[in-house]
Parts: sequence; structure tokens; C-alpha cells
Amino acid sequence: MSKSFPKITKAVIPAAGFGTRFLPQTKAMPKEMLPIVDKPVIQYVVEEIVASGITDIIMITGWHKRSIEDHFDYPFELEKRLEEAGKEKELAEVRRIANMANFIYVRQKGPYGNATPVLCAKNVIGEEPFAVLWGDEIIYSDPPRLKQMIQVYEEYGKPVISGVRIKEKKDLSRYGIAKVKSVKDNVYEIEDIVEKPEPDRAPSNLAAHGAYILPPEIFPIIENLTPGKGGELWLPEAIDQLIKIEKVLACEIKNATYYDTGNKLAYLKTVIEFGLRHPEINGDLKNYLKGLKL
Repeated sequence: MSKSFPKITKAVIPAAGFGTRFLPQTKAMPKEMLPIVDKPVIQYVVEEIVASGITDIIMITGWHKRSIEDHFDYPFELEKRLEEAGKEKELAEVRRIANMANFIYVRQKGPYGNATPVLCAKNVIGEEPFAVLWGDEIIYSDPPRLKQMIQVYEEYGKPVISGVRIKEKKDLSRYGIAKVKSVKDNVYEIEDIVEKPEPDRAPSNLAAHGAYILPPEIFPIIENLTPGKGGELWLPEAIDQLIKIEKVLACEIKNATYYDTGNKLAYLKTVIEFGLRHPEINGDLKNYLKGLKL
């Protein structure tokens, strides 16, 4: 009889960063709210979480992220106008967004670094394992990335990090690259994660980042972290310590396409690719791109 492990019922989305690479656009608009055709980046992340069976979502925000809360709230005046105008399709969509999940908002406190927002969720998470997904990047896969990770967790009961193969060798220096040994199929045990290695020194081409299933034991590790680069608390450094006390797995995501919206060029490529798949505009956009004279 297989062992039963605690269910993953909560997901954390860190969304408190300043998005300085997109200034001045992000001076007033959170980077997570940058549009991918007709939806903000963070909505794609929320939809992935919900499609994976989780409906309790904790967003770690800051004073400049109010529009994220507004986006997932009930827009009474907008609903009323859409209803009066007979715009049933648009009305159904704005209501769907508000009803997708149970949203909990926590304001970030503490030093900078991507481990801090995870720690800020501690009192909401309690003693349960939980998922973490960044609010400004997308992995498009079928089944959803997080669902694939949950299936690995349910089999092994161990922390799981999503893994994506980096095709271009020169791009290895942009990611945390995992040194791994095979467990089975697309599941690996992580022996080490090398942050942004020189391409010739990378231990593999498997980037371990973007989504995590973590145990509550990660919280005291973060609390006792020595600040790293820039005096900040970094989640990869906490995971390095977790690996020393517990087996951590990588799930190489099947049928996956990674979309990085964290820099201008990658963001524009993402918008174009999603536009070419959008049923309302794909044909006209394709013709426009073909007709460009550069």
C-alpha cells in the first residue's frame, strides 16, 4: 500500500518586486500586471495553479501592487456597466477572474531577496507543504507544470522543483542549473544547484527554477539564512541547505515552453507568440508580421 502524504492545498505567489528592468513602465504598474495580449502575466500563473487543483492562493505584495488586488477583486461598477450594455461575454470573464480562487494578500516585510516573500507566508501556510510560483514568468505545458510537480510529490513525498532544459548553451548563465542523478523518467534527485554558472562549467542543462513544492521546514532555514549577494535573502541558498537534510527532486516538465517576461526582449517575444495563438487576432497579426519591411 502506497504511503499517503499531506495534500498541497496552498500556493504562494511572490509579487512584491519593483520590476526595475521595465522602468519607466513599472513606475506605476506592477511588472506582474504587464499584459500578454489581453491578460496580465500574473493571471496566467493563477490559472495554472487553479488548473492544478489548488484554490487557496497567497500573494505577497507591496505598497505599489494594489492593482493586483483590484484585478482579482469584484469590480461592481464595471460589472454593472457591462450588464447594462449587454456585454455578456465580458461580464462572464470579469466574474470568472474574481471567482477563480480564494485570494489572500500579505504585505512583504523584511530584507530584499526572493526568499523573503516565501517567509512572509509562514503564518498562513502553517505546518503544511506548499507551492511557490513566481508571478512574472509562465511555463506553458499540458498537463500544467504545477500539476506534473504535484504528481511527483504525491508519489515521493519530497520537495519538488520544476526543471526546464535550456537549449542554448550561452543561456545557461542566466539560471540556476542543477547537478542531478536520475530517479526515473523525468524525475531527478538534485545534488546541487549552481547559480548562473559559466556555460562551460554548468553541471547540466537542466534549469531548476520557477516553481517549487516546499516543506514547512524551509521557514526556519530562511529565518537563519545569512544575507547573501546584495545583503539579500535568496531562496536558492535556502534550498541548498534543505538539500543537506532532505532529498529534493527535480521534475523535468513535459511538453513545456518557457516564457520569461522578466526582460524586454523576452517579454515582447512572449506577447507575439501568445498573439499568434489568440483566436481573435492570430490571422491579422500573422499577416501584419509577414508584411513588415525591416
